[in-house]
Amino acid sequence: MPETRTFVAVALPPAAVRALEDLMARLRRLPEGQVCRWSAPETIHMTLRFLGDVPDARLPAVYAAVDRAAAGAAPFAFEIRGLGCFPNPRRPNIVWAGLEDPAGRLAPLAAGIDRALGAEGFPRETRPYRPHLTIGRVRRGAHPAEAAALGAVVAGWPDEALAEVAVETVTVFGSRLTPAGPVHTPLHASPLAGA
Repeated sequence: MPETRTFVAVALPPAAVRALEDLMARLRRLPEGQVCRWSAPETIHMTLRFLGDVPDARLPAVYAAVDRAAAGAAPFAFEIRGLGCFPNPRRPNIVWAGLEDPAGRLAPLAAGIDRALGAEGFPRETRPYRPHLTIGRVRRGAHPAEAAALGAVVAGWPDEALAEVAVETVTVFGSRLTPAGPVHTPLHASPLAGA
């Protein structure tokens, strides 16, 4: 049975993608930035729920669940701001751009999508929701001291606002992993229709 690697996310507008591209270019030029594989700007998105491999026959149920969750959520905006590392700056694996969500809408939107998907029989998310934009991954086999040096740069990075993102729809994406990196294809868009 054919399957599609699937996730639900907020697609970023071109201005936000350009701002992240500029940020990654600045980081890439630093000696410490060489230890990282930086994301292709067009693949960066604000993940709300990762589903993994979904049988293609179940994709309509995913679309319906996301439609229901989005219908009860009002449009809002968040700001891309600051940098961080997972799990921490001393041992970074992931470099991320942070989000400032003054209306506090991202986590409830993600929770609503998770509940709606759970009602369709998809496993519920067990980890706490931590909104971020993955912009880089430390290369496998990187020397721990080099990775820690990158973490120190990230920890000391200025807390600058990069872009504002208006959230009016959420998108179900299919993702195909290729040797050149992931290719994300929008499969279904759900407008935020709440008051």
